[in-house]
Amino acid sequence: MRIGELSRRTGVHERLLRYYEEQRLLHPARRPSGYREYSEADVDTVRRIRSLLAAGLNTATIATILPCLREEDERLVPTCPDLVADLYTERERITKAITDLQISRSSLDAVIAAAPPDIAERAISRATTTASPR
Repeated sequence: MRIGELSRRTGVHERLLRYYEEQRLLHPARRPSGYREYSEADVDTVRRIRSLLAAGLNTATIATILPCLREEDERLVPTCPDLVADLYTERERITKAITDLQISRSSLDAVIAAAPPDIAERAISRATTTASPR
């Protein structure tokens, strides 16, 4: 299948699929015309990539662990002995980042709470009128 079809089937923009190839996450064949040719397995690979990105992994890490994962009942299962240890390391990195963000949020909460009532009221009013619905 060509890149447009892979994009439609995965919901991932063509530009991002090319980026995945640059990062060595996808390895499409090339037609004589130069067009990329993707296989059915690439649909699953893109879904794995998206899942791992959503888990907080960067593309360099994904490139190293992707060959050591298989899908089983819609779960990713490690197949290489060292992968679980590497995933623990990544999990600790993410946990530290979450902790750091929580500390930052607490600091902001303290500054916000110290605002005089009139300033806080105007800020809340402005924030609720400019907030975009999600």
